[in-house]
Amino acid sequence: MADRSSNHNQKPVIKAVSYFLAHVPNMVRHGSKPSREVRESPALLEELLGHLNPFEKAVAYPPNQVFIGNLDPEELFEMPTPWYKNGVRNASRQGPFGEIMPEEEFYGVMKICDEFDLLLLEDEFLEEVVGRLRPHPLITKEDIKRIEGRGVPLERIRRAIDEEMAMPLYINRDRLIGCCQRGHEQDFNLIPDILIENFTNRASGVMALRHLTSKFASPDIFDYLIGCGEEAVGDRYNRGGGNMAKAIGELSGCVNATGSDTKAFCCAPVHATVIGAGLVSSNVFRNVAVVAGGSFAKLGMKFHGHLRSDMPILEDVLAGIAIWISQDDGQSPVIRLDSVGKHNISSGSSQQAIFEKLVIEPLDRLGMRLTDIDKFATEMHNPELTEPQGSGNVPRTNYRIIGSFAVLRKEIERGALEDFIRTRGMLGFSPTQGHIASAVPVLGHAVKKMKEGKISRAMFLAKGSLFLGRMTQLADGISFLIERNDGGK
Repeated sequence: MADRSSNHNQKPVIKAVSYFLAHVPNMVRHGSKPSREVRESPALLEELLGHLNPFEKAVAYPPNQVFIGNLDPEELFEMPTPWYKNGVRNASRQGPFGEIMPEEEFYGVMKICDEFDLLLLEDEFLEEVVGRLRPHPLITKEDIKRIEGRGVPLERIRRAIDEEMAMPLYINRDRLIGCCQRGHEQDFNLIPDILIENFTNRASGVMALRHLTSKFASPDIFDYLIGCGEEAVGDRYNRGGGNMAKAIGELSGCVNATGSDTKAFCCAPVHATVIGAGLVSSNVFRNVAVVAGGSFAKLGMKFHGHLRSDMPILEDVLAGIAIWISQDDGQSPVIRLDSVGKHNISSGSSQQAIFEKLVIEPLDRLGMRLTDIDKFATEMHNPELTEPQGSGNVPRTNYRIIGSFAVLRKEIERGALEDFIRTRGMLGFSPTQGHIASAVPVLGHAVKKMKEGKISRAMFLAKGSLFLGRMTQLADGISFLIERNDGGK
């Protein structure tokens, strides 16, 4: 922990960002929407399984390559569409920000995260997985010891499914390789459907944080972790009690860190980044990691649209993020804490009110124009995932609203609106993983471009739908600005 005797405020900076994708097509059937639909219409399962994407195509998929940093978001403008038919040639699963991991290996990482032996994996399959994970640069000898020889016979797995309400796990469409058991016979919060969300969340968060610490920082320098995923770890007496942050840090070598979770639906990563920046600025902690794993429930969420369009089900990845916030080093982009925009309880829920609070008011406070911002990062949902189901192009809608404010404020001519959208916005490339898609996928690219001197300012804004919890009709939103570091000049 930092020396709190000093009253000197520090400039918080973003030192690095990492990302992780687990390609899990055979888990799609267990996503919230597909599982409900298949229970009602069992014949639907065969059609769903016939539209799963192989790993090679998931790696070559241009938005996934942008997500892990092998492509710049700008390059998507030049790539032929539909992207799922025009994959990147010689694409790599490894990128400067992270990686795309195949399902088989991810099952192994989930087992590494299994502290209570609730995941049963078939012995022959687990032996295959150990062989695949052993050479992985982020998998340690201790990891291998945790899972080697821990497989069980297939008969034990079948019995758990048939007699103990376990959730079956597959690869290659119909090869049964394991199951997730209940954590308690009488606790609804520890049923397989919820535990699998937590296992996949922890595993994807661990891999994202390990990529951060392997590429950019020693894990023992972190003194605070903020979890911001959409899981709800807990039991019947403390639903959502959480601290996934410490669970992720435990397996990432962050031995000197404590932490907690921040929950705010899709806004959580941006809230967490602002909180982390505040902790660093006030000298409470020197190095904070904001971390989140993926949302298992959202797998295959819009699969009906993909089936109608006879395209692969592209909501087949679990994403993870990790953001390193530290004190000013003279090089890394600065988080302007005086730029924070917030949606107040009294703000109203109209789109105009939300954007005024998150974009217009902060810029007015700083004496800036919309045209002073090089890039706006908002909900970066990939339109190939949302448009087939009728949800529209979410990023383009948001950029049009921001651009319309620029027209109304006479910062640009009406005829320049499309150019504003093109130059200060970008095409969506994020999985529809809720909290993952809200602005933060752009953060790694923005940090890289600022360090290279290509852009000077980027604004990040997230919006949330609090009505989903049936406790309030309020909307939510928060934003912040990062600037290129002038090195104290």
